[in-house]
Amino acid sequence: MLKMRDLHEVPLLFEQMVHPDVFPYVRHKANTTDEFYFLTKHTIEAEENGELISRTILDEYYHPIGTINLFDIHNNYGFLATWIGQPYFGKGYNQRAKEQFFDMLFFSYHIEGIFMKVRKANKRSLKAVLKLPYVALGNDVYPNVYTKINSEADSYDLFVITKEHYMSYQQFRTTEVQTTDEEVS
Repeated sequence: MLKMRDLHEVPLLFEQMVHPDVFPYVRHKANTTDEFYFLTKHTIEAEENGELISRTILDEYYHPIGTINLFDIHNNYGFLATWIGQPYFGKGYNQRAKEQFFDMLFFSYHIEGIFMKVRKANKRSLKAVLKLPYVALGNDVYPNVYTKINSEADSYDLFVITKEHYMSYQQFRTTEVQTTDEEVS
């Protein structure tokens, strides 16, 4: 479940963000709660200005457990950044949040593609990306973007989800569910 970002969630999210299994992989880090309030306020304002899209990930009890964002939006393409608190690892929240976010981006915001840069050493993120059936390796397909994200060192792989691939997968999944329902009837 996703919701618009707000300042009330800062203390709970900050506590989860600073966990050593999470903090190294957060794009916009904060070392204090006050700093995280400032970053969250800036994120909310940036979204109001159309510079990014950001949501809070909620668990089934509507508690904030992480964030999902689309940054650096240019020509209807942007970069995904997401993190989930350590107690929620491996429980399916990441994939559900991504699918809700992708639906919103592709169908409400008319985004055409979502880039994901994944540290080659970050096995957890690589594993999560490879679970997405509509993702493609973008290192060779988008060489300019790949070069840009690796300008200092070759430490990232580039993945991309295009609206076309995502819609094809969703259409296939819908057809598969309908076929299964017809077999059960």
